[in-house]
Amino acid sequence: MTELRASTRAMHPARDSEPVIELTDVRKVYDGGSLEVAALRGIDLLVEPGAYLAIMGPSGSGKSTLMNILGCLDVPTGGTYRLAGEDVGTMDEEELAHIRNRRIGFVFQQFHLLSALPAWRNVELPLIYAGLGRTERRARALAALDHVGLADRADHRPSELSGGQQQRVAVARALVTEPALLLADEPTGNLDSSSTEDVLGLLAELSAAGSTIVLITHEADVAQAAGRIVHIRDGLLEEHREGPE
Repeated sequence: MTELRASTRAMHPARDSEPVIELTDVRKVYDGGSLEVAALRGIDLLVEPGAYLAIMGPSGSGKSTLMNILGCLDVPTGGTYRLAGEDVGTMDEEELAHIRNRRIGFVFQQFHLLSALPAWRNVELPLIYAGLGRTERRARALAALDHVGLADRADHRPSELSGGQQQRVAVARALVTEPALLLADEPTGNLDSSSTEDVLGLLAELSAAGSTIVLITHEADVAQAAGRIVHIRDGLLEEHREGPE
């Protein structure tokens, strides 16, 4: 997939040396009235540009809370989170919405594709919110589909695509804004084994081309695709180890 690697490099120019993710003593406490629940209890994490990190943890470990904070869907109770050098804690709701739309690409277990729209129209949606004109939106959407190997499926609706192809469309949509971070939350959870291999292969290609990827999963075999694996348990990072090359 040489073409994919070359074209994705053009889409993701080399970043400076600023870490993409820098968490310092990040804590999250949920106030249930008479009961406080500490979901995160002091997380320190550094993710450099171009890294491919998997975060693993069982249900109730704080994994989902950490993902929400990384995706700027929630804010810490304490500590600091810098995304590509910007302090997320100083941002208002409008600024956070801008960060979510332009600096972070989301890929979820559910594909969240609009069934009435062809693939390229699904991919262009973040660019509509960003205010780009139709001609540029279409060009960038088609380029993103080409990057994930679906140039010939641009006019196909989701019902005309396999599960793996639908997730590739979702990845293209996540990449179309040229984000600093690709955040994939259980991206293979709804896929069969063949489609899982397909999507993990795509993420590996994007990583090799320079994308910064954080993969949230509870499956050890999926996590092994990443270059680095971090375990979270009881709101703490318990273990760091390297995945396969």
